Amino acid sequence: MGLDKDGISNIAKERIASSLVEDTKDLAAELCKHFYNQGWVSGTGGSITLKVLESDVDVQERLIVMAPSGVQKERMLPVDMYVLSSDGTVLSAPPAKGAPHKPPKCSECCPLFLKAYKMRNAGAVIHSHGLESCLATMINPTAKEFRITHMEMIKGIAGHGYYDELVVPIIENSAREYELTDALAAAMEAYPKATAVLVRNHGIYIWGDSWISAKTQAECYHYLFNAALKLHQLGLDPADAKHGPLTRPQTLPDFANKRATSKNVFVLDIEGTTTPISFVTEVLFPYARENVSSFFKSTYNSPETLNDIRLLRDQVHEDLRNNVPGATEIPVESAGIDAVVAAIEKNVQAMIKADRKVTALKELQGHIWRIGYENGELKGSVFEDVPEALAKWDARGIKTYIYSSGSREAQKLIFGNTNFGDLRVYLSGFFDTTIGHKREARSYKEIFLTLGVDHPSCITFATDVLAEAVAAKEAGLQAVLLLRPGNAPLPSDHGFRTAKSLLEL
Repeated sequence: MGLDKDGISNIAKERIASSLVEDTKDLAAELCKHFYNQGWVSGTGGSITLKVLESDVDVQERLIVMAPSGVQKERMLPVDMYVLSSDGTVLSAPPAKGAPHKPPKCSECCPLFLKAYKMRNAGAVIHSHGLESCLATMINPTAKEFRITHMEMIKGIAGHGYYDELVVPIIENSAREYELTDALAAAMEAYPKATAVLVRNHGIYIWGDSWISAKTQAECYHYLFNAALKLHQLGLDPADAKHGPLTRPQTLPDFANKRATSKNVFVLDIEGTTTPISFVTEVLFPYARENVSSFFKSTYNSPETLNDIRLLRDQVHEDLRNNVPGATEIPVESAGIDAVVAAIEKNVQAMIKADRKVTALKELQGHIWRIGYENGELKGSVFEDVPEALAKWDARGIKTYIYSSGSREAQKLIFGNTNFGDLRVYLSGFFDTTIGHKREARSYKEIFLTLGVDHPSCITFATDVLAEAVAAKEAGLQAVLLLRPGNAPLPSDHGFRTAKSLLEL
């Protein structure tokens, strides 16, 4: 392989000179102008980086286009952009412009951008100095998280919906940008669902799997920060589902010498806990199984379905590497819709038969079920005690969350279309396997960190599966096993509290 005097291979030079790189530079310059007009990159602050859309190269290995540091972002041209290898090596630098311009320098955000690329498989990262992102970290100067719920724009944040509580970690600022790298990485590790990290009195880092996703989320985050600031000005709580008045902590008498603790919350499983197992196995699963082919053929070119196909391809590739029974290679798009759909259907049928708890399958099932609910073919089912229990807890100010292996969309469809009406008004949020598998203690630790209660024992988790109760207990949660009709028998020495109804909790 030939190398030039700078150690760059001929192949790399060909990639750098490609039209894909030039298009990405054009886009970066255009976005910088747009972000300047939004007030996110004024005073030479803030930055942006994009992965070059090299479809024949793995995302982790694609070239990177990055804006320079300390320049007027609104005046940047494509020629001003840096091109980096996937490991951050500068492959192409912009030419010097002469006085009064300073010599070009790659963004000081570079090591932070690289963390997002490596840890989140991002396709683009935006660093904003928008005022609302700074002020949002000052609402509570000691808070380590920003929280807001029940706002329409939460739906624009990847993996979140209207009923979810959006949690954004906050890290402390430093004098130099690169000094934030370790803190950013630690926050990303601690908050696997997060698509952004706030820097106190500074700004925010936001990433997405594409520039469209990153830009969309950036706009939604800034909107939500502004909404939270205005709610606080009105004395209302952004983190409360009803956005009621802010509660001020009472001053405890000196002799009390006790720490105020958070209220208890409930986290509920669905299948066998709030909903009969038979509804899942005899209604939902067959409906998804029977409608896989028709769903893909009728929605094949929609962005949502294309993402479903991408997730399934990734899962099948992993299954083939691990010799999972039933896994079949999905052909490339050029093979035609019929061939692709046939292979997808074969894989999905095998996954459903094996009751796989993988995100790709659960997301797809949720999308298929949504159509069933919309056209009246499906109706959610819950036990008779569930509406009364949820209403009583809500009246007492106790928050309730759902944690199920089904996707969050599927969860919302069940509770939004039940035989007792829409019960989502009583629910504060939804968790699925994107936060972790239900038989792993770390998943429940992540739920504890997300809910923000003082101690894991403030959370009562109700399930019908012993292994899930064991994992929750290991994480410090209170666990209760539900004894519902149709549930699998439990060993006599399981050692957990049991209940036949949520009203007993």
